[in-house]
Amino acid sequence: MSILTVSQLNRYVAFRLQEDTRLRGILLRGEIANFTRNFRSGHCYFSVRDEEASVKAVMFRSNADRLRFAPENGMHVILQGTVTLYERDGAYQINVTDIQPDGVGAQALALQQRREKLAKLGYFEAERKRPVPPMPQKIGIVTSRSGAALHDMLQILERRYPIGAVCIYPALVQGEDAPRSIAESLRNAGKDGCDIILMGRGGGSNEDLSAFQSEEVAEAVFQSPVPVISAVGHETDHCIADEVADLRAPTPSAAAELAVPEIGALFDAVRLQTERLQRAFSALTDEKAEALRALQTRLKQQNPAFSIEMKQEQLAGLSARLSHAIDSALNAKTQQFALLLNQLEMVSPVSILQRGYALVYHEDTLVRHAEDLQTGDTLRIRLANGTVLADVTEIRKGDTEI
Repeated sequence: MSILTVSQLNRYVAFRLQEDTRLRGILLRGEIANFTRNFRSGHCYFSVRDEEASVKAVMFRSNADRLRFAPENGMHVILQGTVTLYERDGAYQINVTDIQPDGVGAQALALQQRREKLAKLGYFEAERKRPVPPMPQKIGIVTSRSGAALHDMLQILERRYPIGAVCIYPALVQGEDAPRSIAESLRNAGKDGCDIILMGRGGGSNEDLSAFQSEEVAEAVFQSPVPVISAVGHETDHCIADEVADLRAPTPSAAAELAVPEIGALFDAVRLQTERLQRAFSALTDEKAEALRALQTRLKQQNPAFSIEMKQEQLAGLSARLSHAIDSALNAKTQQFALLLNQLEMVSPVSILQRGYALVYHEDTLVRHAEDLQTGDTLRIRLANGTVLADVTEIRKGDTEI
């Protein structure tokens, strides 16, 4: 028996494994463990295990790049590969050519992983979503130029908001090159100064809509400098682009309605605001006019000329009152004087003289009694219309006969 080297032994075992057709293209079910991917080479190294055993596995970059999902530790998979021997270590391994999730489709798993990744990056956060501008001046549309979605959106925009400028950014909406085309059109629309971007397409199968599930489109929507409304497929269709967009519309037609106001409603709002402005202006004008009148009144009251005028009016009033008081007092005194004069005339000797009586004076003394005279006295007799001088020739005392 010949003596073998370790290298010869390992090479022989590797050859025997290679020759065994039962170990080629086998399907193996197990759980991924110790998964790593070399950053430089792109090769994947891991183990596949069950409850009782494990086996090493390697997946070279040419096969790993075709995977639709990212393998992770703890993931249950069904892998396809060939049993080989790594001669340097003398350990056998599985050279993996394909991996499929055990129980979940690769496409569904890839979508789930992509959504989880974007969620961690904050792509779906509600706080970052921006409101639709109330009156956009420039509206960008990212969709297929030949699709019915473009016709529907243009028709609604023309009817609802003819004052807005619409710019079309054509893009492939399905196929292998669609994600890159859509992302590029989104970036162009953002650079051209659009106020809002409508992105979408009509309905289709999951495969037809897959471009809007891509990370490339999601990133372009997330990085857009202006709000994006996503309208992909029908109302029941949901994709990652819808979740990243600032607003999701169930259909392209609905996206156009959400993007712009209705021109008639704008006119009604303008009329309403005009009326409110006119009422407010009128009320403000009245208020300011009243304030002006109050200030003018205060200014007039503080003007020396006004004060003089007021004092003159007060003086005129006092003068009138004084004149009236004087007239009243004069009238009262006149009436009182007339009354007293009348009373005086009633008791005046002159009045008595008018009735036929006379006043007899001896010298300057009024004679009241006959005893005051003597025969020979000269008397002055005052009558109503003159004076008579007489000598006393006889005195009759006690004689009352006239």
